Amino acid sequence: MRLTKSTSHAIRILIDCAQAGDRLIKVAELSGRLDITQQNVFKIVNMLARAGLIEATRGRNGGVRLARAASEIRIGDVVRATEVTHVEIEEAAATLKTGAGRGVNRILDDALGAFIDVLDQHTIADMARAQRPGVPRTLTDGEAETDLAPAVPARSRKSKGESRRAPPG
Repeated sequence: MRLTKSTSHAIRILIDCAQAGDRLIKVAELSGRLDITQQNVFKIVNMLARAGLIEATRGRNGGVRLARAASEIRIGDVVRATEVTHVEIEEAAATLKTGAGRGVNRILDDALGAFIDVLDQHTIADMARAQRPGVPRTLTDGEAETDLAPAVPARSRKSKGESRRAPPG
């Protein structure tokens, strides 16, 4: 299964809020720190607020923070808030009238349910601990080395006067 970019952004926003504690974080801060456009941050914040995962305060002194403890926000909650959690095969939808497609859709819904059940075993607090800068992590069973990549990709930008060729050597 492939999760959308919105889900990835939502998890990153929640992790950032968890690391900030009770402090209100401005959307502009989130946007800059996480390299997500302000428009997308606003959209995701709205989605997370409707799901009761964060609380948002408008105005000059406003911002966002977690609506409850990070240890109480399950990754499955985030996926339910940002993804479609029902699967239906197009061909099967056409055959629902005859009953032939119901079995296939039920199997896919069961598989999706099992996927979300596994996500429910992990919380934003777990992920925030794993992302905390300066805290070394070790690989766990079944975890690939690429799973340890930082949440925000590092960008290397060259100034206009800097040569793109390798230095002589």
